[in-house]
Amino acid sequence: MRERSAIDMTQVHLVTELAAAMPFAVIVIGRDERIIATNAQGQAMFGTGTTGRHYITVLRQPMVLDAVESVLRLSEPARAEYRVTEAGRDLHYTVHANPVVTDDFSCVTVAFEDRTEVDEAGLMRRDFVANVSHELRTPLTAVLGFIETLQGPAANDAGARVRFLEIMGNEARRMNRIVGDLLSLSRVEASRRVRPTEQIDIAATLRSVAQSLAPVARTQNVVLTTVGADSPTMIAGDRDQLIQVFTNLMENAIKYGGADHEVTVHLTAHTNEPTLRGPALRVDVTDQGDGIAPEHIPRLTERFYRIDSHRSREVGGTGLGLAIVKHILNRHRGRLKIESHVGRGTCFSVILPYE
Repeated sequence: MRERSAIDMTQVHLVTELAAAMPFAVIVIGRDERIIATNAQGQAMFGTGTTGRHYITVLRQPMVLDAVESVLRLSEPARAEYRVTEAGRDLHYTVHANPVVTDDFSCVTVAFEDRTEVDEAGLMRRDFVANVSHELRTPLTAVLGFIETLQGPAANDAGARVRFLEIMGNEARRMNRIVGDLLSLSRVEASRRVRPTEQIDIAATLRSVAQSLAPVARTQNVVLTTVGADSPTMIAGDRDQLIQVFTNLMENAIKYGGADHEVTVHLTAHTNEPTLRGPALRVDVTDQGDGIAPEHIPRLTERFYRIDSHRSREVGGTGLGLAIVKHILNRHRGRLKIESHVGRGTCFSVILPYE
């Protein structure tokens, strides 16, 4: 009996070492249905006091218990799904229960493969396709409707033809903007792991963007002012992408900040920016508009998320601009901060490493 025990302990030690090397959370259940080993990831999931307990008191979920029971009874692999909510987030695991059987030792390994990110990515893709379809279907339906009207009841109505063609042109341009932003987002995502190395003058970039948007500002009777961008300030970056970032933020401030107001673009250098924990440049784009309610701020960089869909479409927004901004700044190892107070305006801050 002592010899058998020694052999078992050697096997248990081996299985424990193998479990520790696994990239997933692993629980090892002995022939007596008690847990004999748990690796570090398993302890993080189920606690440190699992060894020696009956597996039913730890695993609990019926599908997982059925899988383990099946392996113990039939000595054949089984799979199950394990779902749990942690810190408000739904986590999904695929459970692989496998028998380990030798002449003098047997146990069941239960491995938890985290499928949460895969599921979330799939959900994001489905939502993205649904959103794109919706965004393109709306103007396309309008264009097709006007074409049918012009071919039928309004075929000889010159006034209707002029009016409908103008609306059709607006809808076609809207579709073109959506496609352009989708292509831009795709290019940014494709290069997100390649950090820019070109040295560019961020001050000159800001002045150039402000100058190009001056006609838009005049149309809205908005005063667009740059502060701190008078002298050359060099950083590593992709000039075209950063132009896209600042064009988006300044144009949004002009269009959504309201007419007869001021938009300020303020460039400052910080030796120790708390957000990046090191030297950084900060560009604050501040408007004096209606502000944004707090519940909307965390979702502003989501694709196709709009606070006011009707108003956004009226001013030519596609709902992709801030998503593109976020991805570009991620590529630059930068951050986007948004501060807003209802009735007092909004500040979008771009923070870029300055080394």
